[in-house]
Amino acid sequence: MGSSWVVVACCCLGQLYADQSLKPQIAAPQLTTNKPTLTTIALQKLFCVFDSSLNPNKSYTIYLYAMKESASAMSSLVMDPSRKPLDSTFQQTGGGQLGPYRADSFPVPTCAAPPRPGDIADVTKVSRVLQHYLFRVEDDGTCLYDANFLDVCNPPLAPDTTHRFKYVLIDSTEGIVKGQTLWSDPIKTRRVKLPLQIDLWPEPRSGGMVVITSILSVLLFLLLAGFLAAVCSAVLKPEGPSAEAKSVPQTTQQ
Repeated sequence: MGSSWVVVACCCLGQLYADQSLKPQIAAPQLTTNKPTLTTIALQKLFCVFDSSLNPNKSYTIYLYAMKESASAMSSLVMDPSRKPLDSTFQQTGGGQLGPYRADSFPVPTCAAPPRPGDIADVTKVSRVLQHYLFRVEDDGTCLYDANFLDVCNPPLAPDTTHRFKYVLIDSTEGIVKGQTLWSDPIKTRRVKLPLQIDLWPEPRSGGMVVITSILSVLLFLLLAGFLAAVCSAVLKPEGPSAEAKSVPQTTQQ
């Protein structure tokens, strides 16, 4: 895994309008190599983006909203006319099929002295680095098994489905939206493969490897063919004179 990654997010966001270049991005390959999975999508958190909207005398949090790509664009709003954030849940929106739902929330990432991305090579610090820089969609599936659960739910995503995501800055003191990003580009989870389609080879094969594999296969075939020929020859070889035939001259002589 790589040991360097630079977080580039120094643009500021207006109070209510999203910068056209700001949207949730899938995690950098230096931080996670298996993305997306069948049910999980790892997103990068935004740094130094909402600073212009923060008041030191208030508290803030970041809401993550998610919806399926097939949801109507008319239902993609995440706040009402009074700027109150949308409270729709995973269950109420059919897992994002009918519109966005609040998947989770986390504190506003600080720009002051964040953990160094290079620390990801240190096994004692990797958990802190990933938690600081990444957000994992599909972190808790227990809410799916409670029919009366109406709180924030971040369950596993469905395989082979496309989702969009949005970060929203919430003024926790007043309970209103203070800023938001654009919806992310479509991000698709992986498709379930049939057993015959699963490639167990650890890495892509080069042309030379294919040639060597073919030659070894031919040699193995010839070796087996030679062994089988030897066995058949030994089995079908005519035997010597039988004991009965050998005893005939002796009887005649007597």
